[in-house]
Amino acid sequence: MTKILIYGAAGYTGKLISERAREAGLDFEIAGRNEAKVAALARELGVPYRVFGVEDASALRAGLEGMTAVLNCAGPFARTARPMMEACIAVGAHYLDITAEFKVYELAEEWSQRAADAGVMLLPGVGWDVVPSDCLAMYVAAKVDQPQRLRMALQVAGSVSRGSATSVAEILGVGLLVRADGAILATPDAQAARFDFGDGDVDCFPLSFGDLITAWKSTRIPNIEMFVHVKGDGFPAGDLAAMPDGPSAAERDAHRASVVAEVTGADGAIFRARIDTVNGYSYTPLSAVEAARRVLAGEHRAGFQTPATLFGAAFAESIADTAISDL
Repeated sequence: MTKILIYGAAGYTGKLISERAREAGLDFEIAGRNEAKVAALARELGVPYRVFGVEDASALRAGLEGMTAVLNCAGPFARTARPMMEACIAVGAHYLDITAEFKVYELAEEWSQRAADAGVMLLPGVGWDVVPSDCLAMYVAAKVDQPQRLRMALQVAGSVSRGSATSVAEILGVGLLVRADGAILATPDAQAARFDFGDGDVDCFPLSFGDLITAWKSTRIPNIEMFVHVKGDGFPAGDLAAMPDGPSAAERDAHRASVVAEVTGADGAIFRARIDTVNGYSYTPLSAVEAARRVLAGEHRAGFQTPATLFGAAFAESIADTAISDL
């Protein structure tokens, strides 16, 4: 039997993913810590459910029993990824999640051999970040001779979910980082840069996304910098508890998402490309469920993987209404 457990299924993005998994005919169960919410969603979807937290290691392992893989949707992932990865390694289940938090990728990279020894795959980032950016990095890396430098900028448009807002705090908490000559370095004085998302150059500010690790693994480009452009009310301020769960379907439809990448070769040649797609909260259920489907079908490799290293650079464009264009 091959089955995936969607953990954190009753959250904003977890529910979108669970609904998509049902539409796609995926063999899955849902889980979370709030029995009332999880049970209600299970009844709505007509699937089995489990209730457990991540604090009790034995209960967590028991909760994963019989699963081929786990798709972790419960953020902030700084609190859930470590115990969930540890439990997956212990019970032999593959680990997937939808985070952009740097420390989760750092942990997956650190535990890669440990997972490989157990025959377990660690595949964080099967959502909006990092699927499009990871595949775009691999795409541009092939366009120059001996790529030496990669700069990528993500555009955040429209409102974000309460869970994403909490994860932003985790991303900001690691400080400003770059990859220089293959190593991760702190760069507190990192400067803004300008990128064109289709309407002319705009200011983009440095931010330490997980791509500093995934793009390195996928391309082996030794120098990588990440930026973000916030369009409109992308990042919230004030009391996060007072926020709505996430953007409505109409809000998602009104704001598309894009990533720009610029790669420099050893001879100084520069190549740029952009990937455009649907809103990140619409993209994530599609890409996460497709990744889960492929893993259940046998597409997995032990140890730390990225979407592009596992599924290839074309994976991002396999999601509807997604396209890479050369600039």
